Amino acid sequence: MISSLQNTYLRLINQTNYEKHRYLYDKFDLSNKLTGIVGARGTGKTTLMLQYIKEQIKDLKSVLYVSVDHIYFNNVRLFDFVQEAYETENISIFFLDEIHKYKNWNQELKNIYDAFPSIKVVFSGSSSIDLIKGTYDLTRRGVIHKLKGLSFREYLNFTTKKNISPFTYDELMKNYQDISFELSKISKIKGHFNDYLKYGYYPYIFEGNEFFNQKLMNTVNKTIYEDISNFFKLKTENLNFFFKILYFLATIPPGNINTHNLSNNLGIDDKTTRNYVNILNETGLVTLIFSNKKGGSLIRKPEKIFIDNTSLYYTLCEEIGKEINVGTVRELFFINALNNSGRKVFYRKKAGDFNCGNVDYEIGGKNKTKQQIKTNLKNSFIVKDDVLISSKNVIPLYLFGFLY
Repeated sequence: MISSLQNTYLRLINQTNYEKHRYLYDKFDLSNKLTGIVGARGTGKTTLMLQYIKEQIKDLKSVLYVSVDHIYFNNVRLFDFVQEAYETENISIFFLDEIHKYKNWNQELKNIYDAFPSIKVVFSGSSSIDLIKGTYDLTRRGVIHKLKGLSFREYLNFTTKKNISPFTYDELMKNYQDISFELSKISKIKGHFNDYLKYGYYPYIFEGNEFFNQKLMNTVNKTIYEDISNFFKLKTENLNFFFKILYFLATIPPGNINTHNLSNNLGIDDKTTRNYVNILNETGLVTLIFSNKKGGSLIRKPEKIFIDNTSLYYTLCEEIGKEINVGTVRELFFINALNNSGRKVFYRKKAGDFNCGNVDYEIGGKNKTKQQIKTNLKNSFIVKDDVLISSKNVIPLYLFGFLY
């Protein structure tokens, strides 16, 4: 059976012809014996692994890529599989995809790590809840990477064949006027940005956008009916609440809900609602925004709940026949771009919409003014999505898409 798995692996490698790489590709290497890639479904983990094998490993026979949800592993322990491949085929590098679907995966990876000093293992999984909660005994042995969805920069590079590098948050805040002047020269950049908001967060857009919404809803269904269901052993009738939460969030003004209000609308208790919302957050379907208060108030409950990204929001609205709220799209993009670049975004009640570090932001269209921002002008900015070039304390929304 090992030979059959090898044939499948080589066939996949031969069919991997993507020219562009995700942002994580350049940070990824095999310097550690154990390396994990964690991310929501549909973000490109499998492609990244296959690209790396094809382009960075000279001896393809020393490597074996397998998806651990293969029927072969219904009757064969992961440890025994690795041992046989190592002893009979001299395979020393294993790429194990969909690892979270294998029972006791973290225990067996630990055993493999301890038993085979010369073997290196790269594992990935689509359900971050399993991987994060299962890595308690692996973090000191290996490195865990988190793969987010496509940034606008990546999408632009993929679609225009450009090679634009990211800039840091600090670089943006210092040079936003010069940066916007240079990026505004890109042909049809506003049109590209609008397309990105609709389709650009998930890499399978490059397979065509004709069935994009269908593919994304299939991803949502698998996340809920497979990942969440299997890990939490929830009944089907309980799983329906996850869809209700997503659809409800898609029908309300931007962030205009918290867990207490949500539980009232769903007809379930606050504790259950908070648990369901946290699960959706961990699987990459919603984002939680907290108030920038100090101390214990910061950890009690989220202030606002958002759909995770604009592409998911567009698809959910299409699914339920809901008209798009432009304000929601703007805020989702802003939050998602900053969070994915490693910055923390907080909700502001008294000044602006959001806070990041010591800066307050108000999000809007080209006619948005500074009236709602009451803090020091030096640390307050208007973020507008209908402008291409910055002015004093005004930053075009699309610039935040170049942070990773």
